[in-house]
Amino acid sequence: MLDDFEIISKIDKSNMLDRLAQFPEQIREAVEIANNANIDKFIKIDNVIITGMGASSIAGDIVKSLFRDKIDVPISVNRDYDLPKWANKDTLAIFVSYSGNTEETISSFKIASQKKCKTICISSGGKLQELSEKRGVKNITIPSGFQPREAIAYLLILLITILKKNSLLKNSLDADIEESIAVIKDFVDNNKKSVIEANNLSKQIARTILNTTPQIYGWGIYYPIAKRWRTQFNENSKIIAREDVVSESNHNDIVGWSSNPEASRNFSCIMFRDKNEGSLNISIRLDFMKKLFQDTVANIIEIHPNGKSRLAKMMHTLCLGDFVSCYLAILRQIDPTPVDVIIELKNRLAEK
Repeated sequence: MLDDFEIISKIDKSNMLDRLAQFPEQIREAVEIANNANIDKFIKIDNVIITGMGASSIAGDIVKSLFRDKIDVPISVNRDYDLPKWANKDTLAIFVSYSGNTEETISSFKIASQKKCKTICISSGGKLQELSEKRGVKNITIPSGFQPREAIAYLLILLITILKKNSLLKNSLDADIEESIAVIKDFVDNNKKSVIEANNLSKQIARTILNTTPQIYGWGIYYPIAKRWRTQFNENSKIIAREDVVSESNHNDIVGWSSNPEASRNFSCIMFRDKNEGSLNISIRLDFMKKLFQDTVANIIEIHPNGKSRLAKMMHTLCLGDFVSCYLAILRQIDPTPVDVIIELKNRLAEK
């Protein structure tokens, strides 16, 4: 099935696989948008709050994790209708909504105005852009016509650029971005739908996961990537999936695997491995988990990133999860693009 173009085209009616293959071009376009955006430069920033939902918030998670040891001020990712009490005039508040109509983000944007936060917005239009223009706040406009989860390259690059323009990042990331583009281009060339399953890692992983529940374990810079994998399985593959973080999960989660074998056999456990990034303690923990899973779960899948920079490795593993989730949807004979139940909920909320 995964090597039959006719079947893929009938199922993937909106051509999500083709759009995923455009990820390197999205990064380049995002860099161009960022360079031409005339981004505000603020004085005295004590903390950063990135507000968004779904892919928008995951872009914030990636930035927070990527620069955890590089930025002198704390970064908080906000997924609520309001802001923390401590947000004030020295808070850089970034509001990210691809559609521009995410109600949690719009609500917290209004609160940021009341608190006189230093504010920047990212959207493709909608109410957020309208409110920004009325209040004299910069809205960086990105291309419309995508599913929000397909636009993460734009969101991520713009978030990085905002931090850089405001002198929160001291070093240039130009080389890391160029490496990311090269790594992802190579990945796409080896995982696009024209590459047969025998030579296509994404298709192979999707086949392995089929009819099981994915459990993804992240750590360090790979925890937001694990979350992205989980949400892509939810939205693209239309399945339940779980994600957890090492080493916290070793203080609770592993007990469940060791004592519930009948349920455990329904899971495929996915672990990120990177000997150049993780500590010895993390490596020991992952080895222990792998040994534990060998006797309890349906499948164990280890993910090894390509690239040298953290950004390139994160983008490579993110793209791998995106493609796997779409191929899994094809195997389940489900169009990966529609998210009808989310639309239904938004319509219900709009009636209030």
